[in-house]
Amino acid sequence: MSNETVFVKILDKEYQVACPREERQALQQSAQLLDERMKAIRNTGAVIGLERIAVMAALNLSHELLQAKTGSTAASNENELRRLHEKLEQALKAAD
Repeated sequence: MSNETVFVKILDKEYQVACPREERQALQQSAQLLDERMKAIRNTGAVIGLERIAVMAALNLSHELLQAKTGSTAASNENELRRLHEKLEQALKAAD
């Protein structure tokens, strides 16, 4: 299993990542999903700064993954994500 270098673009910045050849497509799809999520968060105007946008996106995606593993319904998943997002926004505002 040999690694190759893959270039992915997230929020208009290019990143170089090493991954196994057979994982290339999955990495590119993951980067595209992350890029979409980060752009959506940035476009709300509620979160400023690349690091904070990245943390919000990572937490939202992690939360979705955990909910999917536990088999939650879509409605409760959305409500929980909304609640988590609001808590994170409050915490980030308090940190300023």
